[in-house]
Amino acid sequence: MKKIKVITLVLVLAAVIIITFNAEPLWAKEEDRTLSPYFFVMGDDPELDRLPLRSTSVIADIAGVIADVKVTQVYENTGKSPIEAIYVFPASTKAAVYSMRMTIGERIINAEVKTKEQARKDYEEAKGQGKSASLLEQHRPNVFQMNVANIMPGDVIKVELSYTELIVPEDKVYEFVYPTVVGPRYSSDKAGDVPDSEKWVGNPYLMQGEDPTYAFDMHVNLAAGMPVRDISSSSHNVDINYDGTDKASASLSKSDRNRGNKDFILKYRLAGKQIHSGLMLYEGKDENFFLLMMQPPERIKISQIPPREYIFIVDVSGSMHGFPLDISKKLLKDLIGNLRPEDRFNVLLFAGGSSVMSQTSLPATPQNIRNAINVIERQRGGGGTELLPALKRALSLPGIEDVSRTVVIVTDGYVTVEKEAFDLIRNNLSDANMFSFGIGSSVNRYIIDGMARVGMGEPFIITKPEEAKATAEKFRKLIETPVLTSISIDYEGFKVYDVEPVSIPDVMAERPVIVFGKWRGKPRGTIILRGLKGDGNYAETIDVDEAIPSIKNSALRYLWARHRIAVLDDYNRVHADKDRIDEVTDLGLTYNLLTQYTSFVAIDNIVRNKDGKLVTVKQPLPLPEGVSNQAVGGYAPASASMKRNLLSSLETKDEVAELEAAPEETLTGRAVNKGIAGEGIQVEGGMTPVSVENTISANMSSLNNCYKQLLKKHPGRKGIMDLELEIEPHGKVKSVKVIKSSFSNRNFIRCILKKIRKITFGPSSDGNKVTIRVTLKFQ
Repeated sequence: MKKIKVITLVLVLAAVIIITFNAEPLWAKEEDRTLSPYFFVMGDDPELDRLPLRSTSVIADIAGVIADVKVTQVYENTGKSPIEAIYVFPASTKAAVYSMRMTIGERIINAEVKTKEQARKDYEEAKGQGKSASLLEQHRPNVFQMNVANIMPGDVIKVELSYTELIVPEDKVYEFVYPTVVGPRYSSDKAGDVPDSEKWVGNPYLMQGEDPTYAFDMHVNLAAGMPVRDISSSSHNVDINYDGTDKASASLSKSDRNRGNKDFILKYRLAGKQIHSGLMLYEGKDENFFLLMMQPPERIKISQIPPREYIFIVDVSGSMHGFPLDISKKLLKDLIGNLRPEDRFNVLLFAGGSSVMSQTSLPATPQNIRNAINVIERQRGGGGTELLPALKRALSLPGIEDVSRTVVIVTDGYVTVEKEAFDLIRNNLSDANMFSFGIGSSVNRYIIDGMARVGMGEPFIITKPEEAKATAEKFRKLIETPVLTSISIDYEGFKVYDVEPVSIPDVMAERPVIVFGKWRGKPRGTIILRGLKGDGNYAETIDVDEAIPSIKNSALRYLWARHRIAVLDDYNRVHADKDRIDEVTDLGLTYNLLTQYTSFVAIDNIVRNKDGKLVTVKQPLPLPEGVSNQAVGGYAPASASMKRNLLSSLETKDEVAELEAAPEETLTGRAVNKGIAGEGIQVEGGMTPVSVENTISANMSSLNNCYKQLLKKHPGRKGIMDLELEIEPHGKVKSVKVIKSSFSNRNFIRCILKKIRKITFGPSSDGNKVTIRVTLKFQ
């Protein structure tokens, strides 16, 4: 039996309430603490509603290739104190958010788009004056924050935002994705060193396996304009109804109304495997816009493919523990296992640090492939996500003359260094291509898409283990040969300007060539697409005279502006430029769009909170499906992590000063006021005491809820409880029994056992069951 004395974790009840309520104790030294997510613990103050978000409902109307999406968030205050609700939520990286409105009772307040600084100033002034107000800000192209101020007791406030995006088919399959939750981001920055725009990272999360505290609903109306078929959702259970051959609807089944913890994905095809292609026109009052979508040629099969070098960069950090890492292993086993003998490869693993298989790439011999797969199979996931040092190390590995290099990165993207990563890849990738694989049910699509875009490759998202093999095959298909290269477009007789993109990258996948732009005069002339395909030259012509401008295409103005903003943001990542920032700001204000520098603000003109006092509440988020507690609690070594938890729970400055001055080893066995402590752990089987300690530590706040209920009826009660757990090889708790307890309250014991059964440990290293004995001390 392996035995260690566990560092005591104490959750001070009063301090927990402060932490949940303000995110951090008011006396805490912000500059000394790492910016990171934390676990939510429900306080016992009946005056305060800590879960203000009641529901999120989505209606998506897809007409042809354009989706118009309305998101409705309902906030309710069932407490007795006025509150400000803060909710961090995701969006599509392609979303052009063009409107917002707030409804209070019968009053509807339409939001205005303003510069980010002015919108925040107006919101704060309204909040201080006691007026209800809402503020929508963008932290990342796929991470938004909603603030709703002065939600009075009994209030139900509805906030609606609308966005549009382009639905682009790949391999003749259309896919609509609605992200539902922002996964916890790893950051090594000190909280005091980051600007306010980065502090969203310090957000509360529910424990692994806990359902969202709000309802989620989704309804998609599809008007394809052509016969539609094969509608399905790989993420949720949906009810599908057809209205003729070219119209259909998909609604979330009742059984999935609490499944707002993973991306909603809807796929469909057009009959005969067609895709929408051609020219769309919109004639506006001051400007006219066009969208060109041209179908590429069929891929040419090649029997002789030159040798390639592959660098596999694999994330094995704490957020990848369990389900995401299991998928990664299946994927890499397939990718590496199918390399040809003439190929060469290398593997770099990273978490808090990184390790490389070889200083130079190795031939893809059966033995080298077996060695690589064995190394990957032994990974369990743990530690931080230091992406940038890993990228630097991988991109600096020596290349092989006259051999093309392909870099493959496998991660969930739960980091905050997106811009730095894009800059690093752009400046160091040379002639290589980078392909990014996002692993998990709700990955950071911004960084997954962005790394592939700046790396001139393609992104992939894998949400289920069974998708790994097909995705690996799709990757190999792309590597064989691009669909179309050396692309150019000529506009003969059609007067265009402000065309995006200026140059068209090679088309790797079978998806349309897409061009946005503006036009003057009459829509006439021809558009000619030229390029090189696998067996020679390619040309395709479109007659502009056949396209008719339509008011139904009004979304083109938003889509053009959103694309232009994305291009400017890409340049700003490499080198921030005031003129480009001003241009993004002007685009946001001119076209009424949410951007990094413009926000939506809605303010009621009635003073409702007379004394101006309110409590700020951060809406806790569910962990994405399949993501373990280690994504929140596994960023630091056990002792440092536990010391941080102690610091967050102490109530006085003197206690903090005493603990900060204490050496690490003196923390063992420490007890402070009241709370729960893991007092000792014994392990028999293929787990280490440290890994068990980390998992139990991450779940202490859940156990503390049981203890708080006991203290309500029996103030001051304290004691110990010895438990024996039998763990399945994959980490699930098979059984738990009480060996010894100083408590006789059956409800309290049942509560503790129920919480313990919900804990998921890491898999056993030897594939066998594990027995754990732990002593919990309550005081």
